[in-house]
Amino acid sequence: MKMKKVIALTLSCVMAVGLLSGCGSKDDNKGSADGVVTIKVGGIGPLTGDLAQYGTATDWGAQVAVDEINALNGPIKLEFKFEDDTGVTDTAVSAYNGLKDWAKGAPLVIYGCTTTDPCVAVSSETYADRYFQLTPSASSPDVTAGKNNVFQMCFTDPGQGVAAAEYVKSAGIATKVGVIYNNGSAYSTGMAEAFMAKAKELGLEVVTAQTYPSDDTTDYNVQVNACKDAGAELVFLPIYYTPASLIMTQAKQSGYNPIFFGGDGMDGMLAVEGFDASSVEGLLLMTPYNAGATDSRNTTFVESYKKLSGGIIPNQFAADGYDCMYAIYEACCKIEGIADMDSAALCDALSALFTGGEFKVDGLTGTGMSWLTSGEVSKAPMVVKVQNGAYVDP
Repeated sequence: MKMKKVIALTLSCVMAVGLLSGCGSKDDNKGSADGVVTIKVGGIGPLTGDLAQYGTATDWGAQVAVDEINALNGPIKLEFKFEDDTGVTDTAVSAYNGLKDWAKGAPLVIYGCTTTDPCVAVSSETYADRYFQLTPSASSPDVTAGKNNVFQMCFTDPGQGVAAAEYVKSAGIATKVGVIYNNGSAYSTGMAEAFMAKAKELGLEVVTAQTYPSDDTTDYNVQVNACKDAGAELVFLPIYYTPASLIMTQAKQSGYNPIFFGGDGMDGMLAVEGFDASSVEGLLLMTPYNAGATDSRNTTFVESYKKLSGGIIPNQFAADGYDCMYAIYEACCKIEGIADMDSAALCDALSALFTGGEFKVDGLTGTGMSWLTSGEVSKAPMVVKVQNGAYVDP
């Protein structure tokens, strides 16, 4: 199966105005002040620390959408608050408890967490407490497993691994592949294992699989040399951009120049201040979003995001965050009697709608997006190449 590499469908900004028809008039929302129902949305992600690049993107992307939605003056408004979890599980749970206090009994939806391990912990809490949860970027199946109230906007780690193997096979870019991954990360392990299983199924030869225990690792020469000695023509890196750039730099220093291929965890690296784009020149990676798309909805989003962020170009984490807010908004517009619901009732109503098979969302990261009963979103990634500090078609 040949994977689509570029999705750039035209989505007009006037679509947002059209959403009002789905919400009905203010008179349809009995029991709320002035006919307007306010839903509190509490976000969680790293705003400080090594993973702040991801959390700030999901925060700002969501805020752009919230500003657009509230400017519509429709019957549903979103009140948004984002808490810093520093990418740490215990801090994320504390942030979640703080958001419950902030809501003061008002209907609350949890947006996040941004990274996988904190989201696994928080999703256990929201399942027990019955809060609807939608994460823009925590992609492990462990986030949603056994929880009928937790959903993902990003594609899953196994899904990315399968898609990557299919791309390698269909594009004919390698027959011998190596893998380097963080075996202490659910995100990295899930993608690596799915890639290797699918690669073998497709007749690709996995010549070596190398691991490391933490992204704090700085010396990857053992892993690089193992791939080199095994004759890997392509090295799959289901990891974040910091270790990936070190791996690629150390490979070049050793005279080893395979094709490197990564997942969505590398998206956004080109916007990091001081990041050496030359260290990842030629890298292939998967992403659901291209900031260079020229449709009017995306160009408006990019300009609004740059104003909010001080000139930063949005990445897929920002776009997924934007799409999350519109998914929450559009779903709330379809729920009858929402003005009289508490968080638990709203959780049940939203969960039923998301898994009902008919609810679909057109966004920046996909068209006609829908959700499986597992909480997984149905949409496909595209593959881009880093060339001269920008994403281009491979």
